[in-house]
Amino acid sequence: MEKLNKVAQVTLIFWVMKIVATTLGETLGDFISMTLNLGYTIGIGITLLFFLIILAAQLSAKKYIPSVYWLVIIGTTTLGTEISDFIDRTLHLGYTWGSLLLVSCLIVTLILWYRKYKNLEVFPITEKSKEMYYWVAILFSNSLGTAFGDYLSDNIGLSYLHGAMITGAIILMVIALHYYTKINHILLFWIAFVFTRPFGATFGDFLTKPLSKGGLDLGTLPASLVSIVLMGILIYISHNQHKKMLLKA
Repeated sequence: MEKLNKVAQVTLIFWVMKIVATTLGETLGDFISMTLNLGYTIGIGITLLFFLIILAAQLSAKKYIPSVYWLVIIGTTTLGTEISDFIDRTLHLGYTWGSLLLVSCLIVTLILWYRKYKNLEVFPITEKSKEMYYWVAILFSNSLGTAFGDYLSDNIGLSYLHGAMITGAIILMVIALHYYTKINHILLFWIAFVFTRPFGATFGDFLTKPLSKGGLDLGTLPASLVSIVLMGILIYISHNQHKKMLLKA
């Protein structure tokens, strides 16, 4: 029996959903650790448990299921927020060293992936062992994106809106490179994947942080609820698109 693909195809809606998921991951992670005052260690425990449960469901599925897949993405963005904050505020390594640590972990993961499969193609993925590399790389890239976004705002002193503008400009540059150059599309994918994380994160901070810090002061819970509604709508659209694609196949 032929194995079926397990992951989302990289299209425009993929990137829109990724950005909304990262915004949700930022606001939800801050809600757990800061608003509920549970701290970063307990926050990591809660988000890690959710991530492992939904990842187990994803790995046991026989085919791509949009709702399960995107719940795992949300799990990596939320856990990534807690990991980045834990490295900075509990281990006191700072966002600079935290970013270097996480980018090293991502590079090592991609090297091991390439050594085993001789490619880094992210679609389609049918083998469970390759899917594990995929999810580990996504977790590290989302954690790295969080750390880099916080580095822009906390270390460099940019406002959340300016941080979003810078990361958004980088994403647009990657899109232009994809369409108008012959630069390896896998390399561009991972660059875009990393930088959509701080773009969504800085937008999440813009929604939740106090007015004195350049935010809208909406609070982590209202911002998370808005992101959940948007994500639910996008998952519904993704399900319908996937069904249509299967009918045409």
